[in-house]
Amino acid sequence: MTEMKAGSCAVVIVAAGSGRRLGHGVPKARVPLGADPLLVHAVRGVLKAGIATQICVAIPADDPELAEICRKLGAEAATAGLLFSVVAGGAQRSESVNAALAEIADGVATVMVHDAARPLTPSGVFNRVAGALRDGAKAVIPALAVTDTIKTVEPASLPATGAGVEKVVGTPARNQLRSVQTPQGFELETLRRAHAYALTLDDEAASRITDDAMLVEAMGEEVFVVQGSTHSFKITAPLDLLLAEAMLEGPLRPRWLEG
Repeated sequence: MTEMKAGSCAVVIVAAGSGRRLGHGVPKARVPLGADPLLVHAVRGVLKAGIATQICVAIPADDPELAEICRKLGAEAATAGLLFSVVAGGAQRSESVNAALAEIADGVATVMVHDAARPLTPSGVFNRVAGALRDGAKAVIPALAVTDTIKTVEPASLPATGAGVEKVVGTPARNQLRSVQTPQGFELETLRRAHAYALTLDDEAASRITDDAMLVEAMGEEVFVVQGSTHSFKITAPLDLLLAEAMLEGPLRPRWLEG
């Protein structure tokens, strides 16, 4: 395995999603945003941030188009002096991250896990996560304060309406809520232990885990939070893609892409 400078940082980009909700009929990482696929924007965002010595991308198996995109991105990364790796992702996010972790070079001390579906994440977010890792955090996530009131609910019914309605059972304090984004940063060995721990969970417990930070929390480790960015939104539905395209193509593009 390739050896990197001791203390280096690697970035794993999860790009194995189906993208069915976007309606393009191709894996999400290949969906075009302006002139380039989402994955291209995501990888170039990492290159621009300048925090990594290695990028490892998890893509769907048997996708020659994405493989060719990655080949070209690998050339860009090599020009910038970065090691670039590609692995076959799995049906579940954890499978993709596990496959990527197996390819992390010797000497790497920290790793960030990033979504290809967050292609406009600013360099400042990567640098804030990297800074917290340098300060000794074993796990750190970027997040935004929640501005909507959030309710917890349970199934209910009404005489005329019938089933399909819900009733409120609680309202958490909004000032304690955060909307989590990526890249999520970890001490490499802590993340590896977390994924090993995930294999010990039963199906019900595993189904409640929605990101890598939750795995680390479940082990009892502290997870720190740094400021995210409104530009780091996840492209899931057609409206998200429309917003991202407007940010890239509109007259205020330089302002939108500074955040």
